[in-house]
Amino acid sequence: MNDVEKTLQRLAQYDTPTVCNAIELFSVRPRNTGYMNSSIRCCFPEFPPMVGFALTSTFRSQQAPPAGNAYAGLEGQLAVFDTLPGPPVVIFQDLDCPSAAATFGEVMCTTYQQYGAKGLITTGSGRDLDQVRALGFPAFTGGTCCAHGYCHILEVNVPISAGGIIIRPSELIHGDCNGVTTIPAAIASEVPDVCAELVTAERIVLDYVKTPGRTVKGFGEARAAMSAAFDAIRIRLEKRS
Repeated sequence: MNDVEKTLQRLAQYDTPTVCNAIELFSVRPRNTGYMNSSIRCCFPEFPPMVGFALTSTFRSQQAPPAGNAYAGLEGQLAVFDTLPGPPVVIFQDLDCPSAAATFGEVMCTTYQQYGAKGLITTGSGRDLDQVRALGFPAFTGGTCCAHGYCHILEVNVPISAGGIIIRPSELIHGDCNGVTTIPAAIASEVPDVCAELVTAERIVLDYVKTPGRTVKGFGEARAAMSAAFDAIRIRLEKRS
């Protein structure tokens, strides 16, 4: 297992909110940036976290493509898979507004999964959700639709807009039932260790409030201890650079 695989495996052990909390402590971007908004919803909340590298594409389904068929452009996506730093997360920007038809279904998701993709995100809609769930393939959408219309892929491996942020090719993606975030490459290998520290710090309050005889004063002291632990992590990370 190489270093990238180890990092992805470790990141997958933590939920996306914990990953977001860890990223904040590095102070590498504003706290209100880098994650998708509520327009992108998790189709299968019961699935574990999805981690991979963005394979970006644009999509339309309102009108037929100049040439090709309903799956036009799929081969172009697959050709890019091996150029990424690791397993892909396929991300679509649906250029039709509102979405005219489903971006994906069972055939596309099965294909992506068999070629190594870890999940799919679309600003548009999806279908065949029962079948995709059975695959164990994470999917995130802006909605659902029963038909695929004239679905076709226009551009592959280009910057796109999804969930209120710009996603660039090969960005590291982490998503679960809570939403989707990007992880800056410069800190990716350090994020799992910080996640572990945050989980330990939060246990100070979580354990206290479950203690018999708890008091408001004791709760305040537990919160202060947790905040101090957060601050210690932040200060250490600031000094490292």
